[in-house]
Amino acid sequence: MTNSRGGTAISPAVSIILPTFNRREFLVPAIESVFAQTLTDWELIIADDGSEADTKAYLRAIENLPRLRVLYLPHTGRPAAVRNAALREAHGEFVAFLDSDDIWLPMKLHTQIASLRRHPSRNWSYTRFVLVDASANPTAWARRTGGWPVPGGWILDKLVTGKTALALPSIVVRRDLLSRIGDFDEDLVGSEDYELYLRLAAQGEVDAIDTALTLVRRHTQHFSGQGLIPFESNVRIIEKLLRSGAVEHLRPLLLKQRAELVTGLARTLAGSGKRIAALRTLLSSAPYSWRYRRWWSAALGATAWALTPEPVQKLARRCRSHWRVLA
Repeated sequence: MTNSRGGTAISPAVSIILPTFNRREFLVPAIESVFAQTLTDWELIIADDGSEADTKAYLRAIENLPRLRVLYLPHTGRPAAVRNAALREAHGEFVAFLDSDDIWLPMKLHTQIASLRRHPSRNWSYTRFVLVDASANPTAWARRTGGWPVPGGWILDKLVTGKTALALPSIVVRRDLLSRIGDFDEDLVGSEDYELYLRLAAQGEVDAIDTALTLVRRHTQHFSGQGLIPFESNVRIIEKLLRSGAVEHLRPLLLKQRAELVTGLARTLAGSGKRIAALRTLLSSAPYSWRYRRWWSAALGATAWALTPEPVQKLARRCRSHWRVLA
C-alpha cells in the first residue's frame, strides 16, 4: 500500500466493507458506529451502488474524513458485486463486513481481532447478534429467544442443518483466507452471504464470540427477500455445496432441501404468471426429487396453479386477502 507521496504506508489492522444503496437514515448511524470503535486501526471502504441524490450528498460530505474511502459505482442491485468492488480495494490484515442498516457496539472489532490473534489457527470470527427493529430496539423474537446459539470450532454441519445462523455484519476474516477461497459469488443475487459462510466453515474452525456486539435491523426497506430470488439463489447454493463434496454425509438432507426449494420456486413462478417456466422447473427437478413425498404434493399444487386461468388466480388471491383481514 502506498501513500499520497509515493512512500509505503502501513496497512491497517482491518478493512471494513460497507455497501450502500439509499437508506440514508440507517447509513448514518452505521457509519457512526464504525467511528465509535475502541479499535481505531481500520480503513472504511464504502461502496455506493448508485444511490440517489440524498444519500450521495451525505457521502460527498464525509468522503474526506480520515481512514474513509467511497467508491461510486453504477447501480447493479447485486450486493455480491458491490461488496467485491470494495474488497478489491482492501489492504487490512483482516476484513470486517457491515451493512448500511446495521450497527456495531464499540468493543466489536477490538474483541474479535484480539481473540483471533490469541488463536492464530483460527482464520475467521463471528459474534452473537441481536435482531432489532427500525428504531434499533430488540424485536419480540430477540427478547423471547435471546437469539441463535453461538457455537465455535467446526460449524459447517450446524449451518447446513439450521442449528445456528450467522449475520454478515458479525463476521471478521483474515484477508489472506478470502484471497484463497474467493470473494462473494456474483452469480447469486441473494443469499451470497450464506454461501460465503459455508465456504468459510468448510475450510476451518471459527472463533466464536458469545457476546452481543452486532445489531442487525429488520425493517421494510430490506433488499428483496421476496419472490424468486431466495428460491433461485438457495437452489444454486445447495447444488454448489453438493458438487464440493464438503458435507457428503449430509447429501440426503441437501437433496431433500433442494426438492422442497424447487417446488417453492415453481409455485412462485406460477403465481407470477410464468406458467411454462414453472412446469419446466418441475419437470427438470423430477429425476432427483420424485422420491420425496412432499415434492409430489407440492408439485401437484404448483402444477394446478400453473394451469389455473389467470382470472381465477386473481379471484383466489382476493379471497385469501379478504380472509386474512377477517382473521
